[in-house]
Amino acid sequence: MALSLSPAKLVLLAVHYAVHGDVDSLTALAARHGAVLKKDLLLRILLTYLPETLPSSRYTDFVRQLDERGLFPDTVPVEVDCSPVEHLAEDDAVKKVRRLRLLPLALPDAPESAPEDALTLFLLRRSYKVDEEAGLLDELPALLLPFMDHSPCVRTLLVSTILPLLRRNCEYYPQEPIPFTLQGFQHLPDRVAVSSLLSRSGSHDADISLVGRDLRGLVGPWLSGEKRWKQGTQGTHGADSSRSAAEADDDLCPGWDEVLRWLMTKASKSWRVAVSAIQQWDGPGDADLGGWGSVEFSDSQREYLEESYARAALASAYLIPEASLEALDGAYTIAARVANLRALDPVSPLASALAVLPPLTEQISDDILSLKNTAQMRNDLLSPSNPLTSPTDSSLAFLQALALSAHILTKAGCPCTIRRAGELALLRDEREQKAEAGKLIYAISSTGPKTDDRFWIKARNEILWLRDWGAEDGWSPEEAACGVFGQVKKDFLEVEILKALLSNTRYTLARSIYEDAPDQPLDRGLLQDTIYATAMTAYDNASNPNRTRGGLKKCDEIIKAFPKTIQQSDPRAKRIEALLQATHSLSGYRLVLKQGEPFTPVVLRVHDDPVSIISKILEQNPRSYTQLHDLLTLGTHMVDAGLTTKTPLTSEKDVARHRLSTERRITAMCINAALAEDDFETAYSYVVNRIAPATTPNSSSSSSSNNATWGDDYSWKAALQAGKYRRGHSSSSSTTTTTTTHHQRTLPSGVGSGGGLFSSANADVRHLEQRIECLATALRVAPPHTLQEIVNAFRRAEEELDVLVREEQEREDEWDARGDQLGSGATTTTTTTLPGLFGRPSPASAAGAGAGRAGHHLEAKRSRPSRTAAAAAAAAGDEDAAPMSLFDLSRASVLSAQRNLSALSALHRSTGLGARLASVGSGLGGGRRGGGGGGGGGGAGRKASEGRGDGASDAGDGRSSMDMPPLSATGSTTSAGSADEEKRVRKRDQLREAAMGTLVSGVGWLVGAPPPSQLRD
Repeated sequence: MALSLSPAKLVLLAVHYAVHGDVDSLTALAARHGAVLKKDLLLRILLTYLPETLPSSRYTDFVRQLDERGLFPDTVPVEVDCSPVEHLAEDDAVKKVRRLRLLPLALPDAPESAPEDALTLFLLRRSYKVDEEAGLLDELPALLLPFMDHSPCVRTLLVSTILPLLRRNCEYYPQEPIPFTLQGFQHLPDRVAVSSLLSRSGSHDADISLVGRDLRGLVGPWLSGEKRWKQGTQGTHGADSSRSAAEADDDLCPGWDEVLRWLMTKASKSWRVAVSAIQQWDGPGDADLGGWGSVEFSDSQREYLEESYARAALASAYLIPEASLEALDGAYTIAARVANLRALDPVSPLASALAVLPPLTEQISDDILSLKNTAQMRNDLLSPSNPLTSPTDSSLAFLQALALSAHILTKAGCPCTIRRAGELALLRDEREQKAEAGKLIYAISSTGPKTDDRFWIKARNEILWLRDWGAEDGWSPEEAACGVFGQVKKDFLEVEILKALLSNTRYTLARSIYEDAPDQPLDRGLLQDTIYATAMTAYDNASNPNRTRGGLKKCDEIIKAFPKTIQQSDPRAKRIEALLQATHSLSGYRLVLKQGEPFTPVVLRVHDDPVSIISKILEQNPRSYTQLHDLLTLGTHMVDAGLTTKTPLTSEKDVARHRLSTERRITAMCINAALAEDDFETAYSYVVNRIAPATTPNSSSSSSSNNATWGDDYSWKAALQAGKYRRGHSSSSSTTTTTTTHHQRTLPSGVGSGGGLFSSANADVRHLEQRIECLATALRVAPPHTLQEIVNAFRRAEEELDVLVREEQEREDEWDARGDQLGSGATTTTTTTLPGLFGRPSPASAAGAGAGRAGHHLEAKRSRPSRTAAAAAAAAGDEDAAPMSLFDLSRASVLSAQRNLSALSALHRSTGLGARLASVGSGLGGGRRGGGGGGGGGGAGRKASEGRGDGASDAGDGRSSMDMPPLSATGSTTSAGSADEEKRVRKRDQLREAAMGTLVSGVGWLVGAPPPSQLRD
């Protein structure tokens, strides 16, 4: 039946079979009616009406048979069913054929070899239609593989377009396909197409290991298409001079350039992706075509691809922004990988290189070390003119050196990238290099082990390697090294390393390197300076002033660690030792200079006035003023340490003067502290034993001059404050009481005292005498312009003493009157309980006691002009215009003696009193010369206790005291020879001798005259 069908009905029947996918019937129909159903017509019918969802394997054989000029099998088992068209009128059949509108095979942008090849055109259009209409991209390989060798266009479409797109959307990342059809993807710009293919690669950490697969399976096949290469661009470098070589290379294969830029972008943002890609992918030649052939490039294309890939890999190493050991390991791996890909000198493994620290200086050319290459690390990394990214032995050696340098710095605790290391090496900024070296050594010192010498030896070798990258010994010292520390002098690095060793107590290692080694890295002077500087740094960082602990202990150990270099006789060593002793002395006290801040040793060293710290000690430590010797030693150490002056003391004379000045100041501080704690006796002792001995009458002039020259503004003020001190009521006792039979009687201060008849047993009187003596000392040591203040205080003290003496005299007069009454029998109602009376009055004893009290009163009255004269004489030694002249003093002494004569009338009943008064008059002068003390021994006794006074007066005083006969408890004499003496000497001669003795002893002491007793001798 089919044999009798018209051509129109045959065409309609073929269309019917195509619409229903009945390929077998269509094949049988085409075999029987080949004259009507020709190849082009059938291909158009298939292209127009064959369902896109029909598996490609169902009709590929039919298409192949059509391509073979209609050579169908001789026997077709399928019966042709003509029922769909047999009842159709011929005119209707013709009309329907005309309305079929079969699609043309021609493509608007078909390749040049495609228009005359209907099968190729069919395959191309069928591929696009299946993808667009059905989205069955995975069916296209089955369609095209049987015809891959039929035409290059088919092969190119399958390998360079369908295969990458199919893997990207259906195999690698089906969950995130790119939104392009096959035809749309094929017409994308090359850069966009590559970017789309790699958009998902390495976007997650889990996919980093698959980056190599993506490059091999996506980029490799995509580059195999001839359309990816711009024809004629390889010969345009020299033709167009306005375009750079980099731009020409970009135009040569824009898609490949996009791959390189993607790699560099990943290096700057996700360096692990870039490092993984370079490690896993060998370049464009490493392509996975799925077994559909191999990549074929021309020699020029292959050279361009391999060199540009190596250049991008080196650029990626410079773009890694992270300063971590892992990132630096990746950069080093890139260098080794490039050397392997380009068959350059092999790069040793990182661990081996760090252990050996290979010499790399000689392998790096001068053009690599040029300053202009600093910009090349940031710009034009892919340019063929960039020497840093050119795959050469020199550029690889430079990158290896930078990677090792950055690794050493980062491992030590100073994070450094490849680019930062390159900037340090190329910019050659000495200040930046020094700062980086300092940070490195500090980090090593802070985090390194304290007891591992091997670590410190390796650290020193690494630091020195960073300076010259392992330059040989023959490297010229005048020529700057090329390392990251190339501009830093080697001495600077050695000094910093030595400081680090000493700070970490590696004394033995430091001594073996810098003192005992035959080739010492540092000269002796620089070594000494470094040792001293490190010792002082340890001192400044100390928190405990105890020299057996912490920073002070380290300071001491550092100084003693180099016995050949640091001699004990060295002045700086002596100063440091004095500083340590001074600081250690402070450890025994509670000391807070600022509230809430404990005292640290550095405060002592930087204090503007370190001696003032002693005043804080005295304030915060009760009764610490009693440790005067320790505090003076502390002050001496401060002077020896050079803390008291801004400039070093060059001569022993200057040192001695500063010691003396500091001692006086500390003594004054202790005096003031004692007064503040109401310990006048200690303050008085310091005045008379520490200040007064240095200002004896014979040396008062020189002492005053010395005080004025060296500004001793402390001693006289301390003595003045002691002279102004007033005791509280609880500590004063002016009288001594005893109990009578019926009443309590108040005895005068001269009676019943163990100190002798003429001792000042009244505590207030004694206190005033001590104050006056302190004021007299102040007069001797004070500068001339301050004397008026001291004299005023001196006069007020004398006035107070006069009041006390008058009060005591009144009490003595009352006692004399009572004694007279007892002696005359006038008073019988009261019984005195004096020792030895046994209830009976004793006129002789009463008279003796009255005479004793009168003698004591005479002694007190005579002592005041003598004291006044002594003070005025001391002040006259300091200033020519004295407040009181010598004549005035003498006249005052005579008037005082005349007033005292009237008080002696009560002594006419005493026997032998003249000789005693003569002796007392001589002793009184000596006693006042000795300081007016309370003992009956006079001047000799005071000299023994205070250690001053001239020998002539002491000898005279001693004789007068020895000539005085012994007294009883009531003040009467017990010697039988006194009655005989009264017979030989008249009373008025005795009185005259007593008065003149007082005047001569008092005034003569001022002018340095010997006492009358010595003249008589």
